[in-house]
Amino acid sequence: MGVIMEMNFNEDDKYFQAKKKVESIKGFYGNLVAYVLVNAILIFINLYTSPKYLWFFWPLMWWGVGVVLHGLKVFEVFPVLGKGWEERKIKEFMDKEKENKNKWK
Repeated sequence: MGVIMEMNFNEDDKYFQAKKKVESIKGFYGNLVAYVLVNAILIFINLYTSPKYLWFFWPLMWWGVGVVLHGLKVFEVFPVLGKGWEERKIKEFMDKEKENKNKWK
């Protein structure tokens, strides 16, 4: 159905890709922990200082949207920016470069 690319990756390439993936997952979990902690503090501040006006849900909602989108990208649920899309774009750029080099020979 999609473009299937076969690339020969050596062990260093596989290690680099795995390390990059782990770093991106680690970044997501850092973002998630910060989201939970900061918003818990904001909820407390809001309820303590002005319980009649609930403003805490605004940062909770908008930062939450960002966390969800970040998670979708990291765990490759978001197909537009997922691994397949990246590989197709890389192949497209490599083919264009090869085509341009062949024009000037």
